[in-house]
Amino acid sequence: MTTVLTVISSLLWWVLYSSMAALVFALVGWSVLRWAERCAVVFNRIYLACLLWTLLGLLLVVGVAAYEGHLHPPYAALLSSGLLRWMLVLDMLIGCVLLWRLVPRIDARRIRPGSACMAVAVIMAISFGVATSLA
Repeated sequence: MTTVLTVISSLLWWVLYSSMAALVFALVGWSVLRWAERCAVVFNRIYLACLLWTLLGLLLVVGVAAYEGHLHPPYAALLSSGLLRWMLVLDMLIGCVLLWRLVPRIDARRIRPGSACMAVAVIMAISFGVATSLA
């Protein structure tokens, strides 16, 4: 019973932290996409794409941390890992695809792939800056 409760609690915290991060990422992505597209974009779809992206990204990072045995602080060794760098590239590609496929403009056309890449680059730059300052 304790194991079941631990797994349920971990899943709830995973979703909670992912949704908080996705809200911040969606706010940044919304402003970048609004600037890049020169048109209004749908915020709730940006939030959905960022939520899915954050859920998958956390799975990738925790998987690499578990594989390399860096589940506890300090995380400086994890940030210099080659495998984590490849997973971050994969994470950025996933983010670009999710934003490009899920986010429409207000005129119901899809955003450009370059705009999705720009939004992902800005979000990753901010998140990596925060992660390196905390590590």
